[in-house]
Amino acid sequence: MSVFNQPLGGNDMIRTGGPATFMRLPVQKGAEGLDACFIGIPMDTGTSNRPGTRLGPRQIRDESRMLRPFNMATGSAPFDRMQVADIGDVPINTFDLKKSVDIITEYYKGVLAYDAIPLTLGGDHTLTWPILRAMRDRFGPVALVHVDAHADINDEMFGEKVAHGCPFRRAWEDGCLINDKVFQIGLRGTGYSPDDFNWAREKGWQVIQAEECWHKSLSPLMEEIRAKFGNAPVYLTYDIDSLDPAYAPGTGTVEVGGLTSVQGLEIIRGMAGLNIVGGDLVEVSPPYDPTGNTALTGANFLYEMLCTLPKCQ
Repeated sequence: MSVFNQPLGGNDMIRTGGPATFMRLPVQKGAEGLDACFIGIPMDTGTSNRPGTRLGPRQIRDESRMLRPFNMATGSAPFDRMQVADIGDVPINTFDLKKSVDIITEYYKGVLAYDAIPLTLGGDHTLTWPILRAMRDRFGPVALVHVDAHADINDEMFGEKVAHGCPFRRAWEDGCLINDKVFQIGLRGTGYSPDDFNWAREKGWQVIQAEECWHKSLSPLMEEIRAKFGNAPVYLTYDIDSLDPAYAPGTGTVEVGGLTSVQGLEIIRGMAGLNIVGGDLVEVSPPYDPTGNTALTGANFLYEMLCTLPKCQ
């Protein structure tokens, strides 16, 4: 019998039964003794268009019941190498986004104090900024792979500095990022001016627009990223709207012409070998996901993130 926690298998309990945790893993209060943990942030207070991402963590957990412990493509067996649990949700203040940001930062400082690697189920993209503040306090500035349809570098939205379109401007201001080790992948859609993505470029970030990804493998790009990042601490933030709406309709700010689910897997699997210190999957909105496939894709991507962590290599 393994000394590590195991997901509840489909031959032991039917898929529609068992605990409502990520992959039906054991639940634990806090991160003590864990190598990695799944955390939900049920928040959509920072959204600017369609709501519903506060329901994302619960739906991702539900759809994750279909996942099995062994990665047939990569050969990774994360639950044979690491102690993993679902440690529940961050107790945000649903009536005060600014207070929630501080609650998230303090919560993740507590997780990182145990050297557990957090993988987060979102929730709107505002949440990445307070997580990155906790990462900065633990590791210093981090390298960043940001996969998204949107740059999320607005200075303000409706006069507010805290929103899901602002997290990476705030993270930069707070000294959370290594400027020559930031890649934004999949940006696309309409804008307000030709300069909409240029603020990031001016900071030294690499902006890979979706059109540059069409009809090609992204494995060469990930080779470039691995070479550039070296052993720097790396954070991966994956907005599900980076995918074309044919693959992920259940999100708040859909843009046509996005990445394929295969390209998403190439990006995440291409992170293997890097010094990953955390990751998140955000912007799943179940009310706009009638088949559950967006949440199921998000669950698969979070499992793939787990498989890329250093102790799995």
